[in-house]
Amino acid sequence: MNDITTDYLFRAEVWLFITTLVYFLMNGAQIFETAVIVPKWTAAPPESFQMFKGKYGLDFKAFWIVMHSIHEITFILAIIFCWKLDPIRNWLLILFAVHFAVRAWTLIYFAPNIIEFQKAANHPGVGTDLLNRTTRWRTMNYIRVGIFIAVSIGLIPLCVKILNLN
Repeated sequence: MNDITTDYLFRAEVWLFITTLVYFLMNGAQIFETAVIVPKWTAAPPESFQMFKGKYGLDFKAFWIVMHSIHEITFILAIIFCWKLDPIRNWLLILFAVHFAVRAWTLIYFAPNIIEFQKAANHPGVGTDLLNRTTRWRTMNYIRVGIFIAVSIGLIPLCVKILNLN
């Protein structure tokens, strides 16, 4: 770590703090959606899918694509700018691997299912066993959001550690 300049350390701090902030903002949206929106649409499908109905129905796809894209860019930049800081880099890589695994789970399971639930709202008769499927989706979503929160909390000690390097 002898070749770490003050400028290098400053950039590493900035990107680590930015990605931590963006992660916490993302978690706030996830917690709101999980606490307020998800219980409503999973309550009694297909009747509870009304909030997805029509051209003005809820569709968070664009929001989540943008939010995760911004966050993943900042996360990768934090890894790049912290690369020479071995313990911070290694923990960032571990946290990113966990994050990436949950994102893959989201794309494989959560996204396709919610798209099908939204179709069921606008096309009666689409989808079967909706109550069990939405209940399972909601329960697994609690686990998913919990893991995302754990990853963001895991960033806090890294922020403290990088501050102590000064």
